[in-house]
Amino acid sequence: MKAEAWIFATCAIFFTLVTPAYWLITDASDTGADWTGTSALAMSTFLAIMVALYLGFHAKRMDPRPEDRKEAEIVEGAGELGFFPPYSWWPLWCASAIAVIAVGIAFLAWWLVIIGFTLGALALCGLVFEYYRGDHAH
Repeated sequence: MKAEAWIFATCAIFFTLVTPAYWLITDASDTGADWTGTSALAMSTFLAIMVALYLGFHAKRMDPRPEDRKEAEIVEGAGELGFFPPYSWWPLWCASAIAVIAVGIAFLAWWLVIIGFTLGALALCGLVFEYYRGDHAH
């Protein structure tokens, strides 16, 4: 996790340098500083610092992974990495339900929003419980 912490620390340093430069460059125009971009860069700086501190803190407390040690062998990283699901149609139905809700809100058709939430609840139940029945049941 040390490598990941260094990546985010480097991003934090970059954002720290770029934020005041952006503020100064946009302040030179006649309309004044661009507060939206400046605040977005400042928040990106704080986010990168937060993630770097979190990863750095946990890197010190946990045993080093094979990719964190210079003397590690490739074979040490072998093995099962986790469960990767096969194909699934449920994310498509969840996204479709969200699209129906968004269209209903955009056109102020509240009946469409209710239909979207109903279909979304069904699709979400199907997504959550998809591995409890059928070909891929556990």
